[in-house]
Amino acid sequence: MADALNFASDNASGAAPRIMDALNHANAGYAMPYGVDDYSKAAEAVLSAIFERDCTVFLVPTGTAANALALSAICPPWGAVFGHDQAHIMDSECGAPEFFTHGAKLVRVPGGKGRIEPAALKHVLRGFPRGVVKQVQASALTLSQASESGTLYKVAAIRELSRIAHEAGLKVHMDGARFANAVARLKISPADMTWKAGIDVLSFGGTKNGTLMCEAVV
Repeated sequence: MADALNFASDNASGAAPRIMDALNHANAGYAMPYGVDDYSKAAEAVLSAIFERDCTVFLVPTGTAANALALSAICPPWGAVFGHDQAHIMDSECGAPEFFTHGAKLVRVPGGKGRIEPAALKHVLRGFPRGVVKQVQASALTLSQASESGTLYKVAAIRELSRIAHEAGLKVHMDGARFANAVARLKISPADMTWKAGIDVLSFGGTKNGTLMCEAVV
């Protein structure tokens, strides 16, 4: 009898057999530490090919680590990160984004079906004018693709939200815990959905697609 499906979480199952086989293969012999090993270099080369440009890649063990570290690279301690009010960084990462940015403020942006609407982003940004020294400075926008509701941003929406953010002086992060699912569903290239649409840094998810403690900040 087939195993029962478990809907507790999309990372509740074990790693894919091919991943375990690859780990056993990589475990043989020796490799240099601290990201200068051949496996890390190969991963960077593969991701650069996937995204159709040279990429800098940092491999980390969890999605929360990927999001928090990515945001810390684009948002100062006195900055504000804008995200959907149901985003993972808002409700499910236990203060990690604030910790790793050394105190940046998370600002919720409303929107139906897990997605930020351009008009809502503009409205919230108006409450954070630049140069007010007693207030956090608008620094980053984060978009979840796919969203916590399972919905997707089309490329035109990503491009418009990125344009609004960049014009306001923000960098744009994409929480891609389910990035591969979004690529498959929309039938577009990873490049079209990220840097070509205005994304500056991506948390590339692997755990929810069968890997074992391996996400990437791209």
